[in-house]
Amino acid sequence: MDINKIATADILDILFDGRNKEYGAYQLRKTYNRRIRNALIGTFVICALLLALSIIANKSSGPKTEIVVQDVNLEAMKKEEKRPEPPPPPPPPKQEPPKVEITKFTPPKIVKDEEVKPEEEIKEVEKLEDTKIGTINQEGVKDEGIVAPPVEKPTGVVEAPKVEEDYDKVFTVVQIPAEFPGGLSGWTKYLERTLNRDLPVENGAPPGKYTVIVSFIVAKDGAISDVVAENDPGYGTKGEAVRVIQKGPKWKPAVQNGRNVIYRHKQSITFMVSEE
Repeated sequence: MDINKIATADILDILFDGRNKEYGAYQLRKTYNRRIRNALIGTFVICALLLALSIIANKSSGPKTEIVVQDVNLEAMKKEEKRPEPPPPPPPPKQEPPKVEITKFTPPKIVKDEEVKPEEEIKEVEKLEDTKIGTINQEGVKDEGIVAPPVEKPTGVVEAPKVEEDYDKVFTVVQIPAEFPGGLSGWTKYLERTLNRDLPVENGAPPGKYTVIVSFIVAKDGAISDVVAENDPGYGTKGEAVRVIQKGPKWKPAVQNGRNVIYRHKQSITFMVSEE
């Protein structure tokens, strides 16, 4: 390289002086700074575009639906109000046995006739045949062998007849309710996984809560039947709740007094449509 050009020459030109600049290394080093700058600018622009598209998509997205599952306690059967029992009838008046004529026994005593008192007068034997002998004189009915009735003593406590439980009826209140395999958490996961949560939005439901109350029979072997929706909030929620419960697996049956029984279970399913 000419000595006069060295002061104004680029370091690359000095380095590659007398070498093959068309090989490629020279061009790569020559354009290195420009390529790095373009790469950084391009990366920044792409990130900015992706961020802007994400924000626009979130703002323009439609309502979002969430599923809330909740067990509904069956209303206790209305117990018949026990009417107050009428007071027991008053005991019959105590009937005292009739007074029996009693003649006072007077021991024999020798005295003058004028000294004998009327109550100490010895009665004739004929008159004593139909009276009782006692220590006093008492007027009353003639003694005809009247005997007081015997007093009845209670024999014990009378037990109420035992009522046998009908284990073939449909129970609504039991000792151990029916349960989905896996418990409440497993039941919730099944419904959230199986229900079409976007169905209300697809049918034009505005933001809000749409709760369907479904009752169904759990047989003694755990089979599900007689699935009935007790209300219909609309937008396809009723049919969707019934469909998912009908196609579900068997449950653990309810237990009453150690026996599997038929049980009616009540389930609340809420579709929550929120606008985001």
